[in-house]
Amino acid sequence: MPHIKQVAITGGTHGNELTGVHLLKYWRTDPAQVARSSFTTELHLTNPKANGLNRRYIDQDLNRQFKLADLNNSELSGYEHNQAKVLNALLGPKEDPRVDFVIDLHTTTANMGTSLIFNSDDPLVLGMAFYVQQKLPHAQLFMDLSERLSDSFLTSMGRYNGFLVEIGPVPQGLLRADVYNETQAVVMHCLDYLEAFNQGTLPSLSGRREGFAFVEKVTLPENKQGELTAMVHPALQDQDYQPIAPGDPFLMTLAGETIGFAGSTTVYGAFINEAAYYDAHVGLSLMEKISIELKSEPTAG
Repeated sequence: MPHIKQVAITGGTHGNELTGVHLLKYWRTDPAQVARSSFTTELHLTNPKANGLNRRYIDQDLNRQFKLADLNNSELSGYEHNQAKVLNALLGPKEDPRVDFVIDLHTTTANMGTSLIFNSDDPLVLGMAFYVQQKLPHAQLFMDLSERLSDSFLTSMGRYNGFLVEIGPVPQGLLRADVYNETQAVVMHCLDYLEAFNQGTLPSLSGRREGFAFVEKVTLPENKQGELTAMVHPALQDQDYQPIAPGDPFLMTLAGETIGFAGSTTVYGAFINEAAYYDAHVGLSLMEKISIELKSEPTAG
């Protein structure tokens, strides 16, 4: 029997990211688009209340509520806490998930193009990243094996720690046709990959590919009142996945003074000036460039 029997495509985890929401609506009118012969594809709008209000979330970020301890904590009763528990009952339970694989659709206001974010080095997950990039060479691979992320994301609800599609730039609460089309293309490749995996017809994928790994978030400077005193430097704006060397222009004060990057090694930026992170005054994330190795071909059993 194939490994993959149930696949869930989820959208609207952040309610004001409309690409996934409207793709789900379209696919519900034409389910043949996401149907494959060897597994069942489910479509789930995951944060309908936030989506109805065109807000990222109601009480807390839904995509950080899937730690096992939090799912089992009855004292956590915010809207997204409860919605995570609903999704745990629908897709899980997390300890023994009903769904094998989750593909979660996101957008970003940052100039990140097509980013494939995954938190597992399982050959099945790495194989999907390599396969999609083989089809779409411009896609960036964003790998993070930290337990904090892999345990709390919605994608962790699948039997295999799944796949997060993040495409931008697009403003919050807006549909942009090129981002919509690109997201649809990525999902089609993901489903084709799982179909080929089940049928034993995958092309050779083993080897190494260049990718990026999360290092840290950068909080913008504040005064004693918690007000911003500096912003992302214009030389850094829209330069996601580009190198940032020690001393490079990094931030600019409200008075127009340049603050150089104080790190000792070259890093790379992502989620640069992401609007969703401004409530916490996070200006960007820093990454390191890595070599990602797929040591063994994923095989169905």
